[in-house]
Amino acid sequence: MATPKITLYTNHRCPWAHRAHIALKELGLDYEEVIIDLTKPREPWYLEINPRGLVPSLIYGKDTITESAIVAQFLADAHPSHLLRPSADAKGPLQRARIAFFVDTFFSKVQPHLNTSLRAATTADREAAGKALVDAIQKEVEDLLPGDREGPFFGGSDKLTLAEVLTGSFLLWILSFHKHGLLSEKLPTLLEQQVPRFKRWAEATVKQESVNYIWDEKTSADAIKAKLATLAK
Repeated sequence: MATPKITLYTNHRCPWAHRAHIALKELGLDYEEVIIDLTKPREPWYLEINPRGLVPSLIYGKDTITESAIVAQFLADAHPSHLLRPSADAKGPLQRARIAFFVDTFFSKVQPHLNTSLRAATTADREAAGKALVDAIQKEVEDLLPGDREGPFFGGSDKLTLAEVLTGSFLLWILSFHKHGLLSEKLPTLLEQQVPRFKRWAEATVKQESVNYIWDEKTSADAIKAKLATLAK
């Protein structure tokens, strides 16, 4: 059965929309891309597609799917692959539960410290936030990741899973923004010393073409700086 026409409304600087790009690339799906300028009020035609005005929005044939995690989950379900075992698979429900728990843990326990780090006003505040970020990874995430004798991705997989689809864009931030004054310069050393499993997993993830093919590190960092400057006014 032929895949319906896919149109993705997105912005390459948005880490949430980035999730849809990872899923589409990993699944090898062709799609039409429409860039939404997030620095301006949404135009009426886009609000008809997504009344919330957010990205991503996915048009799949005649159907519209919104919210990044839902878009990624839908694509993984609609196109069975290495990303996710089917729910009917004997091991499918357990894998889905473990991925859901991992992703929820990442965004509820770790992501807030990343946001605090980005908003830090002084070097001391940034270093404290960076330490809190790594401490949270060590406490909440490190033991959920594979050891060095397993595949590098979630659950010991040799290929990306939905866990990496949903976190990969944020891993790019964690591993690179210290070079742009947005995160503590001590972060790479802290990751190496405290959370080697996380560091190995994150580095393996961001090396994948599906994760980095729309990524422009400097442009993304500059966009974050501009947004933070606007919020500070």
